[in-house]
Amino acid sequence: MGNFKIFPERTVFYMTVRTRYAPSPTGFMHVGNLRTALYEYLIAKSQQGKFVLRIEDTDRERLVEGAVDVIYNTLKIAGLNHDEGPDVGGDFGPYVQSERKDMYLPFAEQLIKEGKAYRCFCTKERLEQLSEESVGGGYDGHCRDLPQEEIDRLLKEGVPYVIRQKMPLTGSTTFSDAVFGDITVENSELTDQILIKSDGYPTYNFANVIDDHTMGITHVVRGCEYLSSTPKYNLLYEAFGWEIPTYVHLPLIMGKNDDGSVSKLSKRHGATGFEDLVRDGYLPEAIINYIALLGWCPKSNQEIFTLEELCENFHVDEISKSPSVFDYDKLSWLNAEYLRAMTPEQFAEVANPYFKEVFGDVPFDAMKLTAILQQRTVKLTDIPPMIDFFKELPEYEAELYVNKKSKTNLENAPVLLKAVYDELSALNEWNCDTIKELLISYAEKNELKNGTVMWPARIAVAGKTVTPGGAVEILDILGKEESLRRMEIGLNKLNA
Repeated sequence: MGNFKIFPERTVFYMTVRTRYAPSPTGFMHVGNLRTALYEYLIAKSQQGKFVLRIEDTDRERLVEGAVDVIYNTLKIAGLNHDEGPDVGGDFGPYVQSERKDMYLPFAEQLIKEGKAYRCFCTKERLEQLSEESVGGGYDGHCRDLPQEEIDRLLKEGVPYVIRQKMPLTGSTTFSDAVFGDITVENSELTDQILIKSDGYPTYNFANVIDDHTMGITHVVRGCEYLSSTPKYNLLYEAFGWEIPTYVHLPLIMGKNDDGSVSKLSKRHGATGFEDLVRDGYLPEAIINYIALLGWCPKSNQEIFTLEELCENFHVDEISKSPSVFDYDKLSWLNAEYLRAMTPEQFAEVANPYFKEVFGDVPFDAMKLTAILQQRTVKLTDIPPMIDFFKELPEYEAELYVNKKSKTNLENAPVLLKAVYDELSALNEWNCDTIKELLISYAEKNELKNGTVMWPARIAVAGKTVTPGGAVEILDILGKEESLRRMEIGLNKLNA
């Protein structure tokens, strides 16, 4: 078995909780995959244990180029730093399944010697016919008790074969799950599972068990769709005489359909990958916080957790059996709370790429933009459409100057705007305080509501009715020259 470390007894690992995230590099990081990684991380860190990354790439047909980098990048951005893995090493490597290929066959052959597994020489055509004819579609055990001389003959002729485990034909198998409790399955429902495929690669189930045991994994976390496969895992552990790990099966994550019903979360419900959600304008910290709550019900009413606080508060017995529904509105609320809790400097840093999306190489004042945006931003992608008018005055109709609440109309708007234009033209010091003082003073002198003066000014410089910040803030950010230029355009529009 080369340099691989094999541990017949697992008790040596009981002092340290060890979890593993074992994704297949077949595409993007789905919300469900990320939740599994997060819970594994939290189980390990809440008990001062180790979080291991293992890449399961034995299904060669489904491999996607670049998917391994997606896994690394996602875990890094999410803050789920692994203690062992292909990129950081460790005492239980290799951490890429294809690099461990040579270690699986000896384990399977061990089971053959002990009469717990056998070589199956059935052709693909026979298996397909069997699948069509049998009700359950399971294997019929045709090669289970082949005479040794027949096996020797087939091996000598080079007939391809797989290695199958002999499953018990009677009785039942019971396993305990930390979330769903004890579950019993009748052994008659289990098919003799394949351990080693004809190409020499292990099956997913077999490789999982061998890898988890030889890496000392104490807790196996996965989606509840794998509940039905767990007896197969347990029968393998029992066949080798190994200690069975603690199973933690997670409830489904559902998505809301247009008709109000729910179904398993998929792309039709919106962004379902971590990178997609980040591109959608959500903060990694907010995504992780929200995903933690998809199935975990803390005893307190607290909803906002840092990763460190999640490690301190997470308990397996608080994981729900019931499916959770991915609510984009709740995620958006949580994201807004994170944005508002930032310092202005922190907000300006995360918002800067979105500022540049609008302004490009044109200079802008990030802190002034932050002042009007931080309390109004729900997702970072909201920023460009909120501030695009700063870069270029949009086309707008004169009717925007009409506002019942502010008591402005097409008759008084040009008079008011001209007066504001004249007042601002004479202003020497241009900042929020001086602009605000001037406009309010003008309103008081002329016995007008502040809104009556501000509305025409804001429409003229913004070209839209809904803006982050009011007339004063917009005038300040645009500067005197650009503000007056836009007011001239507004006067021409009104006088036309």
